[in-house]
Amino acid sequence: MRSDMYEVSRNRHGRPAHHWRRDLVELAALFAAVAVADAVANLVGHGPDGPAVLVGSAAALAATAGFHTWWARRHGHPPSPPGPGAPGDAPGRPRGHGGAEGTGTLWRLRTTVRDEPGSLAALSGALAGLGVDILSLQTHPLPSGTVDEFLLRAPGAVTASEISRTVAAAGGRDSWTERVDAHDLVDAPTRVIALATRTALDPAELPLALRGLLGRCTVRSLPAPDAVEVPPEGRLDGTVLRLRAPDGGTITVERPHLPFTPAEFARARALVELDARLGPRLPHGHDVVALPKGSAVTLRRAGQGDLEAARALHARCSERTLRQRYHGPVQDADRYLDHLLSPRFGRTLAAQTPSGRIVALGHLLWDGDETEAALLVEDDWQGRGIGGELLRRLVATAADEGAEGVYAVTHVSNTAMVSAMRGLGLPLDYQVEEGTLVVTARLDGASVAPGGGTQGEGPATPPAG
Repeated sequence: MRSDMYEVSRNRHGRPAHHWRRDLVELAALFAAVAVADAVANLVGHGPDGPAVLVGSAAALAATAGFHTWWARRHGHPPSPPGPGAPGDAPGRPRGHGGAEGTGTLWRLRTTVRDEPGSLAALSGALAGLGVDILSLQTHPLPSGTVDEFLLRAPGAVTASEISRTVAAAGGRDSWTERVDAHDLVDAPTRVIALATRTALDPAELPLALRGLLGRCTVRSLPAPDAVEVPPEGRLDGTVLRLRAPDGGTITVERPHLPFTPAEFARARALVELDARLGPRLPHGHDVVALPKGSAVTLRRAGQGDLEAARALHARCSERTLRQRYHGPVQDADRYLDHLLSPRFGRTLAAQTPSGRIVALGHLLWDGDETEAALLVEDDWQGRGIGGELLRRLVATAADEGAEGVYAVTHVSNTAMVSAMRGLGLPLDYQVEEGTLVVTARLDGASVAPGGGTQGEGPATPPAG
């Protein structure tokens, strides 16, 4: 800050500023120094005690220099980090594991280093000097170097900028640092196997699996008629990768803040190929939920095969209910359904009566780095807790995927949606603008469990929507 202000003063009005007062002070100091030097020379050359004065002056200067060196070493720099178990290990900034074992802040660091012996050792030593512990390491070879991805545990006082500066000083470039949580402690092979298992059990999990594999990214799917021409092996263009979808369309994954590596591209391609080889398959399982008024509904996954049933739900809903859900002309509501029910854009849950009629839909939409939840409950079934149960399950899915928060957009008069969000028991943020309310539930790594999942159990939160 001070250096910036100094540069501004030096370049006032586009030309260097001339500080004449400083010149006068320097000139006066020069004259004074000449006068003192002349007096000392006369005393040493002509006085009877000249040699003694000269030796005493030298001793005084040496003592002053020694005192200054001692003072600077004691107060000018932080003490060296003590070894494990040393008496000085507890006070001040924690080192190693950040104090007690298992504590500290988790970071993911990705940086490019030179592909030569000693590069990784220099980087590891620099991080150790900052008190940072390396928990895991993945390497992504490149033609001109190696991308190293670290999972770090750092003392709580260490910031992302400190880590970046330390890495840059040790030779790292194009670095990226982000906070992570305990879910990321799973090693890479285990995580890939778990994602492949989810994809094998349910084809709708493919977009979620790609997000889990590649981190914060946007996954888009184009059907076959609108598909972009992509070679059979796919295409990698820096921060964008494109693959042929199993249904003949195109899957596009974008991550503007961080380029994809060839290793990541190969992993994503293998996951899509697995989905294509397994072919069409149906997810199994559903939950029967008892409602407070004695009715029961079945909660299940919904997809594009439920398009006609969803349109029938729209036809039974009032204009007020549709307007609160879609925030626009009621006659346009049906045209959103094909997108909402596509598993490529999110997750949809349906509440179905014993006769097979869908009476409510809950949508979880992947909106880039953010996640939106939306509910639609038929008028005759509102106030029975269906909306709250759907919302809990959707938010639990978002939490499992590592989302930082889930937001809902509704009208300020929609108290049922606000009640459902409050029933989550999570920290909430509210924003109101021109009659539109945005409520965001902050997950912060929380694990959200569905409230009343089996028959005979009532909802654990106030009825909603």
